[in-house]
Amino acid sequence: MRPTPQLKNACFLKNVCSLKTESSEKAFVFPRTGILFDRLLQQYEPRATQAQRAVLPAGGRCKMAAAPPRWGGAKWRRPRPVGGGRRMAASLRAGGNRSLPSLVPASLRRFGAAMQHPAASSARPGSPEHGAGAAAESGASGGGGAGGWLGALRFDNLALRSLPVEPSEDTAPRAVPGACFCRVRPTPLRNPRLVAMSLPALALLGLEAAEVEEREEAEAALYFSGNRLLPGSEPAAHCYCGHQFGSFAGQLGDGAAMYLGEVLGPRGGRWEMQLKGAGLTPFSRQADGRKVLRSSIREFLCSEAMFHLGIPTTRAGTCVTSDSEVVRDIFYDGNPKKEKCTVVLRIASTFLRFGSFEIFKPTDEYTGRKGPSVNRNDIRIQMLDYVIGTFYPEIQEAYPDNNIQRNAAFFKEITKRTARLVAEWQCVGFCHGVLNTDNMSIVGLTIDYGPFGFMDRYDPDHICNGSDNTGRYAYNKQPEICKWNLGKLAEALVPELPLEISELILEEEYDAEFEKHYLQKMRKKLGLIRLELEEDNKLVSELLETMHLTGGDFTNIFYLLSSFSVDFDPSRLEHFLEKLASQCASMEELKVAFKPQMDPRQLSMMLMLAQSNPQLFALIGTKANINKELERIEQFTKLEQLTAADLLSRNKKHWTEWLEKYKVRLQKEIEGISDADAWNTDRVKVMNSNNPKYILRNYIAQNAIEAAENGDFSEVRNVLKLLENPFQETESSTEVKGDTEEEEATAAAAACAQATRSRLPYCSKPPLWASELCVT
Repeated sequence: MRPTPQLKNACFLKNVCSLKTESSEKAFVFPRTGILFDRLLQQYEPRATQAQRAVLPAGGRCKMAAAPPRWGGAKWRRPRPVGGGRRMAASLRAGGNRSLPSLVPASLRRFGAAMQHPAASSARPGSPEHGAGAAAESGASGGGGAGGWLGALRFDNLALRSLPVEPSEDTAPRAVPGACFCRVRPTPLRNPRLVAMSLPALALLGLEAAEVEEREEAEAALYFSGNRLLPGSEPAAHCYCGHQFGSFAGQLGDGAAMYLGEVLGPRGGRWEMQLKGAGLTPFSRQADGRKVLRSSIREFLCSEAMFHLGIPTTRAGTCVTSDSEVVRDIFYDGNPKKEKCTVVLRIASTFLRFGSFEIFKPTDEYTGRKGPSVNRNDIRIQMLDYVIGTFYPEIQEAYPDNNIQRNAAFFKEITKRTARLVAEWQCVGFCHGVLNTDNMSIVGLTIDYGPFGFMDRYDPDHICNGSDNTGRYAYNKQPEICKWNLGKLAEALVPELPLEISELILEEEYDAEFEKHYLQKMRKKLGLIRLELEEDNKLVSELLETMHLTGGDFTNIFYLLSSFSVDFDPSRLEHFLEKLASQCASMEELKVAFKPQMDPRQLSMMLMLAQSNPQLFALIGTKANINKELERIEQFTKLEQLTAADLLSRNKKHWTEWLEKYKVRLQKEIEGISDADAWNTDRVKVMNSNNPKYILRNYIAQNAIEAAENGDFSEVRNVLKLLENPFQETESSTEVKGDTEEEEATAAAAACAQATRSRLPYCSKPPLWASELCVT
């Protein structure tokens, strides 16, 4: 008789529990159970060493240590274990960096979780054990009876009623066929506490408050960490696929994010709530489902910054950190460190994306991967009905009886929304960093903030993602990449929308909509408010070229232009040129930017290889990278021969030439106008509402992160307040008000920040040390 899976699991558990606990090592321990997986490993693999094991953190999750173990060819001391034990031992012998819970049977994981969190079954609602202090041990097992502030949330989880949901809550990594969602549960954190909250974002949910008191902060930390569930919430993880860096990656899904439910807002809106970093899901693959403080602060701040810049985006309601830790190798250089687990509450009308429709993709001819729901066109139809009926109701009403026309109208609208979105990005110098199809919103929002960056010194080839080695997602490539992604969405909609229809729509609509919206926005940024002339496009291009030649700060140059006047006399023009020159890159900044990155011998070898063996060269390098390195060498050599005075003179010359053209264009604006002063007032007003003074520069985010990592959240909250008013003309209370006040206001944060850096005004172009920041 073959043993049942239950019998196998029971035997495995019996073997583990019966092991002696003589060892003082604490590797692979389920807290409060005395089960030492370390002893298990010693029995099955004698060469395992303590350095190759890691203490199991809270929540029963385990990762191997950073250094890959060398298991060699040791022989077994005992017969092979059954069930999950065999899978676990086999994986460890292979030296993989897999999370142990994915190898342990689900029943054993549930046993470990129950032993680790006994309060989940014994605490009564309202008892002291069921309060905030015990919430981290409740396992987020159900609605906790949110009172007062959060108790007013009204859930109506339409997505789960409209789309297929897999009922199992097993978090083991696996394919999820025939479903758009699967049930999950957040993994609790130890001692969750609020880093910051955005009241404007929470107001969408009906959570209005002039000021938040300590009680509301504690409640937000408890529920928005995932430690306790709100009544009416139904945690689920979304299944989607995606093309990553141009290649189909197969099933991806919410590996660290969890849908909580949809809340009906006070103004008639429907808002999906999502926790990012809440723990394992079936889509976590070999990761742990967690996010850390630095990445969470960046996403939290940037989500709100983009909204207040007027750019369509998902929102961030809260950022909650904890004492739970995970190990991260930030730069993939073999230097891992422990970081605090942190959760962001994300809010949007929906988090569905282009990749949501790629779950039906058959086997890809290049990667051999396929979606988990191939041949399930019935689900594709369900998804289209849900998306169009819920988020594009005007299209549904216009084409109630013709699905092809309806779907074509939907594709046309998402094409135009995406074109306008990326045009908005280009106009504020925003780089997304990872424009895969799974990071493209189905309703035209900026979504999934990872290695993003706002461009400082204007460089059309700027790459914000340190791991984008080929520059696929560089600033100047974003428009064409978004168009490429729309092409993949078109393929995913077949047969419900024939490809010949969607491809025609894409060619006719995308470029035209992008160029139209981009030029309209640029005219506002330049104060061209009356006339729309064909020459405007050339004026914008020449402005950007001048920025590039002088290393001008993208944000600050645009902001300065509102103070330019056609009536400047020579002395005032010279003063204005001095201001512009101060926003151009210094000699030191340019030398850092153009410093050659290859060893001369390596470059020489690559050049010879490109000529003698192009096939081999194509495997280890690209012509674009070599050409860029040659350009760096040329620029660096010129800089070596240039003095600071020469650089200043050259920059002023470039700007003088462009300002002459700008002056001529402004004069055309005021021809025939009786009140030039009123026109100028309107021009400045339009410019100041389209050219931000404050953006989330990397160095500003880094200062806030370093302070937060040392326990001071005030800088995160100050930056948040600043970004809520990005177009303000005067510096706010969180800004510098004078040398003495600046020193007093920043002393605390500077003291706790590692490698303290002198504080600059938030509108300043970045200091030299910021060039060392790398986001991956």
